[in-house]
Amino acid sequence: MQNKGLIKLFAFLFGIVSIYQLSFTFITNKLEEEAKTVAQSRIPETEDNYVALREEEESKYLDSLKTQDVFLGFTLSDVQERQLNKGLDLKGGINVILQISVKDILIGLSNKSTDKTFLDALAAADEASKSSDEPYLDLFFKEFEKLSNGQVKLSSPQIFYNRLLDEEFNMGDDNAVVMSAIRKKVDESITSAFQVLRQRIDKFGVTQPNIQRLGTSGRILVELPGVQDVDRAKRLLQSTAQLEFWETYMNTDVLNYFSQLNNELKAKVEAEEKAHEEVDTTKTSGDEFEELLADSETDSLNQAKAVNPLFEVMGVPNPNSGQKTAIVGYTTEKDVEKVNEYLNTIEAKRLLPASLDNVKFVWDKVDEDTGVVNLYAIKGNRDNVPPVSGDVIVDAEDTFDQAGNPMVSIVMNGIGSRAWESLTGKSATNGTCIAIILDNTVYSAPSAKQAITGGRTTITGQFTIEETKDLANVLRAGKLPAKADIIQFETVGPTLGQEAIDSGFMSFMIAMVLVLIWMMIYYGKAGIFSNIALVFNILLIFGALASIGAVLTLPGIAGIVLTIGMAVDANVIIYERIKEEMAVGKTITEAIKDGFSNALSSILDANITTGLTAIILLIFGTGPIQGFATTLLIGILTSLFTAIFITRVMIEGYIGENKRRLDFYTGATKNLFKNINVDFLSKRKIAYVVSGVLILAGLASLFTKGLDQGVDFVGGRTYQIRFDKEVSSSEISKDLEGVFNSNVQVKTVGNNSEIKVTTKYKVDEEGQEVDTEIEGLLYSGLEKYLPEGFSKSDFVDSSSDKKYGILHSIKVGPTIADDIQKSALWAVLGSLAVVFLYILLRFRKWQYSLGAVVAVFHDVLLVLGVFSVTYSFMPFSMEIDQAFIAAILTVIGYSLNDTVIVFDRVREITNERGWKGGENVNQALSSTLGRTLNTSLTTLVVMISIFIFGGESLRGFVFAMIVGVVVGTYSSLFIATPIMYDTIEKKNAKTTTEEE
Repeated sequence: MQNKGLIKLFAFLFGIVSIYQLSFTFITNKLEEEAKTVAQSRIPETEDNYVALREEEESKYLDSLKTQDVFLGFTLSDVQERQLNKGLDLKGGINVILQISVKDILIGLSNKSTDKTFLDALAAADEASKSSDEPYLDLFFKEFEKLSNGQVKLSSPQIFYNRLLDEEFNMGDDNAVVMSAIRKKVDESITSAFQVLRQRIDKFGVTQPNIQRLGTSGRILVELPGVQDVDRAKRLLQSTAQLEFWETYMNTDVLNYFSQLNNELKAKVEAEEKAHEEVDTTKTSGDEFEELLADSETDSLNQAKAVNPLFEVMGVPNPNSGQKTAIVGYTTEKDVEKVNEYLNTIEAKRLLPASLDNVKFVWDKVDEDTGVVNLYAIKGNRDNVPPVSGDVIVDAEDTFDQAGNPMVSIVMNGIGSRAWESLTGKSATNGTCIAIILDNTVYSAPSAKQAITGGRTTITGQFTIEETKDLANVLRAGKLPAKADIIQFETVGPTLGQEAIDSGFMSFMIAMVLVLIWMMIYYGKAGIFSNIALVFNILLIFGALASIGAVLTLPGIAGIVLTIGMAVDANVIIYERIKEEMAVGKTITEAIKDGFSNALSSILDANITTGLTAIILLIFGTGPIQGFATTLLIGILTSLFTAIFITRVMIEGYIGENKRRLDFYTGATKNLFKNINVDFLSKRKIAYVVSGVLILAGLASLFTKGLDQGVDFVGGRTYQIRFDKEVSSSEISKDLEGVFNSNVQVKTVGNNSEIKVTTKYKVDEEGQEVDTEIEGLLYSGLEKYLPEGFSKSDFVDSSSDKKYGILHSIKVGPTIADDIQKSALWAVLGSLAVVFLYILLRFRKWQYSLGAVVAVFHDVLLVLGVFSVTYSFMPFSMEIDQAFIAAILTVIGYSLNDTVIVFDRVREITNERGWKGGENVNQALSSTLGRTLNTSLTTLVVMISIFIFGGESLRGFVFAMIVGVVVGTYSSLFIATPIMYDTIEKKNAKTTTEEE
């Protein structure tokens, strides 16, 4: 092999970079463990509320290291940013509940109605919502009915009968009809907000977030795994993305107005001070004298303010500079509120000249270096409708200006292009600027020399790269239909539970050791080289994930398991081909060269088909699908590099110029699978019947019984519960599953003495009876963890100051909405279409493509059928959740990989020797039997080990993959190849008949 030195160099560099990237994870874990140890040493268990105190102590310890050099010149903050983040299922993250303002939606639907009854009903609903859990919309309707007293209808033109709603009802319709239409529109708006938020989060770079609607309350639950920058996440979620473009006044237009206002305020302050000037001068004691001195000092400050009340807190651009600017004033961040107070006084409104009619004052962002905030005067209008708004934007991209500063480039539609041309033309004629305002903050105010056509512009400002990415993201995703307020913010623990994660990791390590031992037993010394390559491959995968800032999740781990199986498979294929070359009398050097060369086609075809699938899933999938696809793509690249290059370099290095002997077998495996010739094709009809019966049974069960869908698909009820001591989420999960007879999600909140329990039990039923029943089941399942003598009434008591028991409960919607399910389905179908075309191009016969795709559908239907038939009596949970989607994708990947490798061997042998009535097809299948069983068994060893030792919460997920590996191996031999054979034979027979 040429370029061995270059390969060694690349391997060394890749290894060093991977170790370097992963070192940040090790350092972060080490410091977090140190923080726990310090907290435990400082806060004994005998102290009241020691759990929360320890949590606080841990935070203090870590905060003290935030700016300190902890590793290679990096602070703790830097190290945490560079670590390999784990998802909600493995580590937890931040939990945010957003309240979408239904009031804002109603105002929008009424076209900003000024009707007194409407506005009074909104104000009354605001007040009632402070002490009521009823949805805001219900409160508004009640208050409107009460205030209108039947005299005013919601369908009047002054309220809801407008161009937005005229197709929903007729003018004069009863309130009940309008209420129904408004409920529908409000629900659509909240759904729209839900979609916008999910699009933003998907672009935020978080893998497998959790986003759910909470009943009909207008509340949305968002959980973001592995997020370090909490403030950035808050901005992303709360930004309404209300983008507006307004013409500005210039500083010379408003300077005289500010001077008049300053003088008016000065007169007012002097009058107020004169009224309070009377001071009792008869006080002569020392203390009284000090009081007088203090008063005089205060007075001197007030005197300064009395001279220039407005200009003491706000500066203006130098009027003598001769330069016009859109900045009309500036101040410090702390004085913004004071300036706003002055600009909103009665005096300010009275003095406003006609030339400044409808003026709006808007601030820009705070300059982080100087702390200065600039003020702009906007040319408003009576309707408060901007000449150009964000509704016309069709695309936004984060980019850089000529100086290399981050900015956002935007493109408008036809309507926006014409409005933009008109606005820029007016600005150029008037010599004014155009303020670009996002969520009531000015980002930039450029001037236009002429009318701009084409509908393109840029947003510049004091941006960081992350800010331009987020801004482009929210503009592309669209604006929220109403503002979103964060009403609850907290950290949550891992979904799986720490015990399940620890046991899962340990079982994975046990499985890996078993695989490494088996490879040495089967291939002897050659197995050692493949083991080194496999371990190096795993290092590269995790190093790559850390370097790109990926978040590791359970679906991601499924992708890694699949790539490990593919890496082992590649080495097995190579070794089997080398053994074949040695069997025909070639020297060790020739056998190695030809073995690698002949194996390359099979390995590349298998990895490319799986890689194409992963690319389609990555582009069109969401959430768990993207997490799976990311790790799979990385794993394919690293597996190819280690199997093809690293293994060969080690083998050839071992043999050396002296041609040292290297056997690719041991005494026990030397003749294993040798001279086997199984007549697979003769069994194909039996296989068709067996598979057909199993699939029909599965489909019957799917259509009648269905699947045991989990909270991710159907929603449920969530209860936040606090205990007086630390508890184990895994143990509680087991106890509650026994009570509810179904899977229950349990995760910690903040610290280990508080949990969230989510159950789908009677999710479709409403009413107090169901709530009482569930609360009773919770109490019976958790009684042993509660303080002694803690009754059920104490447990469910809704007092706001309670310490333990149920703190609050909410009904949550499904994590996986209908559109996500549809996008997942289309992504899978799209990937199979691409695979079909690739196999057609490579094998030159559509029958190969058909066999591979049919085998995939066969495997997926069998896995779904097994879950549908058996979930009711299996001793472990078989609920369908996000992780199950990853398991199905793993099955697809494994099935394709296995089938393509078998096909490659069939093509090779039949091209050389012909069909011979299927004899050579059978020979090809028999020659791959050793490789097929070897790969399947090593993959199953990993899966079975995790299934047995990996914890209860992992079993359903792993069981799906075990079934998939078994049926995938079976289908390659008995479904894919026979279908390919039968369709080719049918075509050949038809061709022969036509020729005759």
